[in-house]
Amino acid sequence: MKQLTPAFIAIWIGLSLAPAIAAAEEPEPGTPPAGETPPPAEPPPAAEPPPANEPATPATGASGIQSLNPDLSFIADIAGAWFSAKPPLQTGEHDPRNNGFTLQQLELAASSAVDPYFRFDSFIVFKVPRPDGEAGGVEIEEVYATTTSLPANLQLRVGQFLTRFGRFNPTHPHTWDFVDQPLEIGRLFSPDGNRGLGFELSYLTPLPWYAELVGSMTHDSALEISHAGNLQGMVALKQFFALSDDWSLMWGLSGIVGSDPSAPADPDGRSKIGGTDLYLKYRPLSGGSTTIVSLQAEWFYRQRDAAVVPPAVGRETLHDTGGFAALFWRFAQRWATAARWELGTPSRDGAGVVTPHCEMGEATCTDSAFIADVQRVSANLTFWPTEFSRIRVQGAATMPGAGQDTEWSVMTAFEFAVGAHGAHAF
Repeated sequence: MKQLTPAFIAIWIGLSLAPAIAAAEEPEPGTPPAGETPPPAEPPPAAEPPPANEPATPATGASGIQSLNPDLSFIADIAGAWFSAKPPLQTGEHDPRNNGFTLQQLELAASSAVDPYFRFDSFIVFKVPRPDGEAGGVEIEEVYATTTSLPANLQLRVGQFLTRFGRFNPTHPHTWDFVDQPLEIGRLFSPDGNRGLGFELSYLTPLPWYAELVGSMTHDSALEISHAGNLQGMVALKQFFALSDDWSLMWGLSGIVGSDPSAPADPDGRSKIGGTDLYLKYRPLSGGSTTIVSLQAEWFYRQRDAAVVPPAVGRETLHDTGGFAALFWRFAQRWATAARWELGTPSRDGAGVVTPHCEMGEATCTDSAFIADVQRVSANLTFWPTEFSRIRVQGAATMPGAGQDTEWSVMTAFEFAVGAHGAHAF
């Protein structure tokens, strides 16, 4: 059977190509046999436009078939890490969390125009088991359709997606300036950030500067909706200012109200989260310079009604705040460095008493690590061999406060991308 396989493949290819070869050799209708003089050509009839309200017939042939194929890309992110504390304080799904190597993700991205009215995008993530008990598998990170021709500067998105709360939340690991995500993203929302099933409507305002209003209604895919409080409503304002040819600024405001995204299994959990984000970028356009300097900062405030541990009984209103600031400098075409500072405060009740949302020391509870102000400082160096690969080395110091020892970490990250992948957002 193994000896027949090549012959079978050759026969199959020959049969598949036979019709095309025959069609290429067969003369077109009206073509005279070889050696005969063709008759005088008649002028072609004038082309008639398609009737009103009737779409033109799409083109057929190779170009039409090619347009049906979506753009595909694979992006692999692999990291090696060493931590002085076990378990380390890492709140992201894609973060390294154990000593040794980690497959942060293998992402399959597929995108294509559906028709003149919709665009389709999907991001499928492949994962392997981890020593901390996380099972491997395949996950639908995002899949949604976006309108392309709504009137009045409106755009609708439907499916499962990362909400556009702030600047960092809707991004993927291959766009990050650091190996891991900020602590507050995983703490306020979930290890995957704020993501859900639902719809999003955005409106580009007619103001003299770029100003976009965004609103979405989503819920966690694993949560059964029993009342309106299980939904999450998000609103955001995105603004862009061209300060000069070399300087630009983005400033946004965001808010979420509804189901507590940090406790998706709690049907009665409620939260209100407000945030502001700032992104200042310097990129000289003259002289062929490759320099890029950017400052990114986000700050959050959260109020939530949550179940707390004894001696408190029932539910209490808790509040906390935190954020991060990061400075990025691309000093050569292939080299860049970055530094980031983070702060997260503990959850407190109305009297200002620290009240964690779970048992102290519970390994799976993020709140148990924030019994005092937590700070983290990170710095890294990045090298791009080409635009399809990236190598990064990063070190960090986490200060958990309350007299606890500083936690140290060292990470290396390797990224490889193949296939079609569009330019990233500003």
